[in-house]
Amino acid sequence: MSITILLAHRYPLVRAGLQAVFERHADIDVIGETDSGPAAVTLVARLHPDVLIIDVMMPGLSGLEVTRQVRQRRPRTRALVLSTSTNVTHVRTAIRYGAAGYLLQEVSGSELVQAVREVVAGRPYLSPVLAERLRTLQDQKASTEVLDPYETLTAREREVLHLAAEGRTYPEIAAILGISPRTVETHRAHLMKKLGLRTKTDLLRYALLRGLLPMEP
Repeated sequence: MSITILLAHRYPLVRAGLQAVFERHADIDVIGETDSGPAAVTLVARLHPDVLIIDVMMPGLSGLEVTRQVRQRRPRTRALVLSTSTNVTHVRTAIRYGAAGYLLQEVSGSELVQAVREVVAGRPYLSPVLAERLRTLQDQKASTEVLDPYETLTAREREVLHLAAEGRTYPEIAAILGISPRTVETHRAHLMKKLGLRTKTDLLRYALLRGLLPMEP
């Protein structure tokens, strides 16, 4: 049987490149693609791919949050995260959220295919440079770790955070999530309090530093 793959990346050119790599392998079949975080969650639920290849920076919902939701809703789908960053915090968060693998975007085609085969076989896969960086953190004790306030947010609050950081208005967020503007306002107030944020600028800065939005114009 073929290994089925869903591609989720904000850039069409990258998706086309990934598609071209997999087309050379008869036992790998790309069954869908999207440039939206929320759409990725929906497509996984509908198409049931063996592997979801997802960018960290996705519009609407970060790739890490998509990974978390997919793990909860469709655990048989393995999430393979792509990133241009060697930020170890992102790697550790992805693993904690249930990602089966994490690759740097400059990965070669052969390593990408190898990673897909590994995660389908139930073996985790990390780009070597990331695996080495993680090993240097092994001596950190759990007792010294502080609870990340982001972890206290509900799934809906995370969705509102991401959309608000993108500059969406209350009515726009309400339409996207299928809730009322008043409910959006309530979720925003709750998440701002949990994260210790006071202004819209604080929220945007937090989203950038957290990696929910790309550091680009």
